[in-house]
Amino acid sequence: MRWANWTGDQRCAPAAIVRPASEEELAAAVRAAVARGQGLRAAGSGHSFTDIARTDGVLVDLARMQRVLDVQGELVTVEAGITLRRLGEELAARGLALENQGDIDAQTLAGATATGTHGTGVRFRNLSAGIAGLRLITAAGEALDLSPETDVDAFLAARVSLGALGIVSRITLRCVPRFTLHRRDEPRPLDATLERLGEHVDGNDHFEFWVFPYTRVALTRTCRRSGEEPTPPPAWRRRLQEDAIENGLLGLICRAGRAVPRGVPRLNRLVTVAMSANEVEDHSHRVYATRRRVRFTEMEYAIPRAHAREAVERTLAAIERRRLPVGFPLEVRFAAADDALLSTAYERESCYVAVHQYRGMEFESAFRAVEDVMDSYGGRPHWGKRHYQTAATLAPRYPGWDRFQAVRARLDPDGAFTNAYVRRCLGQVRA
Repeated sequence: MRWANWTGDQRCAPAAIVRPASEEELAAAVRAAVARGQGLRAAGSGHSFTDIARTDGVLVDLARMQRVLDVQGELVTVEAGITLRRLGEELAARGLALENQGDIDAQTLAGATATGTHGTGVRFRNLSAGIAGLRLITAAGEALDLSPETDVDAFLAARVSLGALGIVSRITLRCVPRFTLHRRDEPRPLDATLERLGEHVDGNDHFEFWVFPYTRVALTRTCRRSGEEPTPPPAWRRRLQEDAIENGLLGLICRAGRAVPRGVPRLNRLVTVAMSANEVEDHSHRVYATRRRVRFTEMEYAIPRAHAREAVERTLAAIERRRLPVGFPLEVRFAAADDALLSTAYERESCYVAVHQYRGMEFESAFRAVEDVMDSYGGRPHWGKRHYQTAATLAPRYPGWDRFQAVRARLDPDGAFTNAYVRRCLGQVRA
């Protein structure tokens, strides 16, 4: 038995991989593993860059659990293994949509919510905030329904749980009526973008930007929401943009940078020359996500929004001062505060700063340099992306930490869903 994540740099050899097709099969698999004294971890589509899913026990793959179970107005119940791509299509066919979404839709819903995955837009919370209720298979192999009405602390813990409380089998989402996104990508001078950052963030439904180290050009992305019927561009035009520029050219530049790391600054400046304005209009689920064929690893931190401009400048300086060969752009996004106990945006409006490195290149030097910057703002690392924190350094950053740990001790007192990542980030279960 072998398992690897999307990038291929997180691998494990579990004792067994189980692929249940129903909640009953899932519960039976959990009971059997616990009876044998084996730990369990659920794996989604492998889009986490950490060792969060790795185990030498039983790996649970929910890929066969992707059905829509019930629709009651704007409340939609689905099996937890459904991918965001399939969910988007299923919702659109019913005149519905997710309130917000990130830029990758290959993830499973359970995996994306468990790690606090988010999109951008300062008026919109992360994906887990749309959960109205969920069902958790506990270490006893029992189905536990959680909602704000049944057990508020367990519900707030389970929305972003790192898979440490049990395995989610189904999720009820609060959706919105289907809508159209009008997206414009446009390169702008970085200095001017940062100078007017508050205006860009507050004046658009969705705003984010990318900037390559060693350049002063920001590729901005603004989106407007509407109830208008979309007029999408021809499919060939979007494929050309995504395949030729966003994947083809970037992949070529990254391979060149991996072969000659000292040439990365010049290569980054070359990429910015090729950037041009582009517009897309379609139903939201077809606009949020883009195809990602260039493999990379990533670190991302959430910091208080007020520090966004300073943090971007300091992050670029930390990379450039040491001439670190980072050939991927920084990505900068924004999100509203929410109330999931381990959400990176818990009780604070947040700016997200992500740094990437191409697969096969040394990344730790850059990531640790960036992490030093983020630590100075009380940064909270994305749970599915690389970081070097421990339970001791993370606990002070989460006001709801003790409430989460109390729920964990109650639902999984023997640590059946604990692996090396969970022990490192959350510590041992405290009974």
